[in-house]
Formats: sequence, C-alpha cells, structure tokens
Amino acid sequence: MTMLSVPIAFTSVIGIFSRVFSRPVWPHVKVLLTGAVLAPGKRTVTAMLQIMGLSAASDFQTSHRVLNRAVWSPLTASRLLLRLVVAVFIPWGVVIFGLDDPIERRGGDQIQATGLYRDPVRSSHSHVVNVSGLRWLACMMLTPLSWAHRVWALPFLTVLCPSARFYEPRGRRHQTLTERAWQMMRLVVRWLPGREIAFVADSRVAALELLDKVKTWPRASVLTRLRLDAALDDSPPPREPGTKGRPRLKGQRRPTLAAGLTEEKTPWTALIVEPWYGEGPREVEVATDTAVWYHAGKPPVAIRWVLMRDPQQAFDSQALRSTHPAHTPAPMRPWFVRRWAMEGTFEEARAHLGMETQRQWNDRAIARTTPALLGLYSIITRTAHLLIGQGATWVRRPAWYRKTHPTFSDAMALVRRQLWDHLHFSTSQQETDMIQIPRVLLERFTEALCYAA
Repeated sequence: MTMLSVPIAFTSVIGIFSRVFSRPVWPHVKVLLTGAVLAPGKRTVTAMLQIMGLSAASDFQTSHRVLNRAVWSPLTASRLLLRLVVAVFIPWGVVIFGLDDPIERRGGDQIQATGLYRDPVRSSHSHVVNVSGLRWLACMMLTPLSWAHRVWALPFLTVLCPSARFYEPRGRRHQTLTERAWQMMRLVVRWLPGREIAFVADSRVAALELLDKVKTWPRASVLTRLRLDAALDDSPPPREPGTKGRPRLKGQRRPTLAAGLTEEKTPWTALIVEPWYGEGPREVEVATDTAVWYHAGKPPVAIRWVLMRDPQQAFDSQALRSTHPAHTPAPMRPWFVRRWAMEGTFEEARAHLGMETQRQWNDRAIARTTPALLGLYSIITRTAHLLIGQGATWVRRPAWYRKTHPTFSDAMALVRRQLWDHLHFSTSQQETDMIQIPRVLLERFTEALCYAA
C-alpha cells in the first residue's frame, strides 16, 4: 500500500497511535481512520476502502485483518487518547468522567455476544421495551468546549459487556456491569496520577460494593442519583472501652429524603445551576448533609447527599450522592448535569459515524470496531479544535434554521473539508489530469461531500 498523505492537523492527532501498531500495519490503520471520517453511510471496511479510492487494491484483506487478526492493544490506544484529550481540554482542575451502558442494535447468527436487554430510550416506568444487541460500557470525558458553548462527552474507553449466557459455554465467570465499571475506574485513576477525578454514573453501575472500594481513593469519587426513600443512617457512635461484640456499622436511622421535602425544619439554600439540561441558568433549592448508606450484608459507605427541589415546580425533586463527604452542592449538580451529554454522543455516533452499521462477525473485530468508532468521535473533536484554533470557522447556516454555535456535524464537516482539499484538490504538481472549475462550484461540491451522512 502506498504511503497516505493527510493534513498536518489530522496527522498530529492520529500520529500518537502509531506506537500502538507495527510498522506494516500502521499505513492500513491510517487509511481506515481517514476512510471512516470521509465515508458516508455504513462504516464497513469495504466502504472505507472505496471512499479512499482503493476498491481495486489487491491487498484489501489486510485492512480486514487490522480488526480481526492484527496484534495491537486497544487499552494502550485508550490510554493515549485519554491523555491527549485531558492535556488539551482539561489541563488542570477536576476531570469529570461519565459511565453509561448503551445498547448497540445488531444481530446475526455469527455474533455470539448478543443478548436481550432493556432499551433505556424506548422504555418508560410503565412500559419496558427489550431489544437484542450488544451491550457496551463506555467511559467518556465530560468537558465544556469554548467554541461549542456546551459540554461534550468525548469517548476514550469502551468495553463489551456480554450477558451470562455468553460466558457459560466458554467456561468463564460472568463479569457484571459493576465489576466492569470498577475495572475501568481503576484504569482511569492509574492513567491520570495526581489528578482529581469524579465519575458520574447511573445507579445501576454504582452498587454499594463499588462505592466501598472507591472511598479508599483520596482523589477520586463517584456521583450518582439517590432514591428519595433510601435508608440513611447516622455515623456509628464512638465505641466505649470494654464493650463486647463486634463494632457497630451504623447509627440511628434517619428520616427519608422524601420526608425532608415536607419537613419545615429542613434548611434550604438557593443555588444557581448552569448549565441546566441544555437551558440557561436555573435557580433551585438544595439541602445537604452527610450520612451512612448501609444494607444488611453490605459494607457501610459514608456519603454526601444533596436534596434538590424546584421553587417553580417545573421538575420533580431529586437527590444526589457522592462518595466524597467533603463535596458541596455547588459543583455536584453541574457535574451530574454533564452526564446527559453522553446521550448526544451516542446519537451523533449513530447518525454521523455509522455506529450499528458495521458488518464484522469475528469476536475480536466486534470488540474493536465499536470502541474505535466512538474513539473517532474524540479524534474528530480534537482535530476540529485544532483547526478552529488556527482560525478556521465553518458553521452551516440554512436560511430556515439559525444556528450560532458549531455542532458535531459541523466539526466533522470541517475535518472532512481539510481531508478532501488535501487528498483531491491540492494544487501541487502531480502527474494527473487537471481541469479548472469555478470556485463557487468547487465550494458547493466540497460542502455536499462534507455533510454527507
């Protein structure tokens, strides 16, 4: 395969991954990454080769082997991507990470890791919709982007979480979602030594066993929702000398948080939360305290709880908990609101990166392809950030839709335009036929290519 030449902005981002692959494999990886950005529609290997003009290449099978056979470490690639986005977007301060378990709707007799799961998008409290597919656990860095004026969720580590049925014929122990989340948290803490970290997760991930392990970390914490009827207790009283029996794990039972909503003695404090689920600043009332969360047979965990209510009664009252008792309500609520940016990332990955359109059936290829596509979201964002910093601005503004800030489709179109200009519209001397076309026609043609879904 001939050496692929790509723009400096894109090369500077993907070049950090060259150490992950061997020298013969790296050129094929560059082709697949560039083709995944440029290809519209499905993100199959053949679609990437065709968009790169390699449909007649006789060594096409080598590109397939990058995913299903080549020896390279996805964890090493995840670590490099994490350090890249942290150094660029959050060089100092608390790093906020989100954990979520999306369902990739894929099926086929050859895909062994599929299972039947509850669809969180289509289901409600009264109606449950089950869907067959692959369950992933994704860890994303939640960071505000100055040029986008909102929080973006940048994926860097995604692992497959099959059901117990997948492990039974293989003689392996099934790893629950909580166990996978604990492994990912340990990796992130190890990869970012010395940084203060907060994980924002769903209640399904944050079990008592996991929170008990996290409380031993001095610079890491977990932030999740808390049920209004949760059983909270006081800290155990000091043990008097000569007392027989095992030490007490908790103190006296406290009233539920639901009861605190109507209690006149509850000390409420006004708090401005910004952003608020895509809206502007919102004023809420909060009450907070520390407590012990405990269930029989489980380890006790000291938590900081925050109870919130809306004076205008526009939303239901909610409660949050943190494994760091020193946390205050001021940062906890904005950190948790950032979590909803992950849903936008999954939707953008389906709409613009071809997630759920892959056609691999090999177990190794399946375990690598979806994490690579989600990681490409962060690569495109980093490249667009670099181009915008160099003065490039390109926000598509149709006459019927006024858009003031770039979205991911604009960021991807900006990167695509740079790639198209470099690969096909370069004015350097080449041994090829050249024709002259009006600049307006060229710009319209390039714009259509960049925004092709």
